[in-house]
Amino acid sequence: SNLEYDILLQNNPYDHDTIEEIMELMLDTICSKRQYIRIAGDDKPREVVKSQLLKLNSEHIEYVLSSFKDNATKVRNIKQYLLASLYNAPLTISNYFDALVRHDMANGVI
Repeated sequence: SNLEYDILLQNNPYDHDTIEEIMELMLDTICSKRQYIRIAGDDKPREVVKSQLLKLNSEHIEYVLSSFKDNATKVRNIKQYLLASLYNAPLTISNYFDALVRHDMANGVI
């Protein structure tokens, strides 16, 4: 419920499939029985990853969607890319929006 799934779909009508894939990836990861889960090349304890994913809300998912759309580089392993993005979203969202505002202000975008 903290992901506000219906609102996500309403706010992102063209990203329905991507949102579904993100939800399935999160569910698969949270329910994993593996002792460690690889995030950005590091093996993290399952409970740490689970805890981080359960902190996510709709703003984090929209942030990941936006970042994904802005990425122009080739992604070789989309599952790992999305999982790392989701895991890091609570840690990076504030700095992302801060940098975006500073960029817009410096370029006269209001």
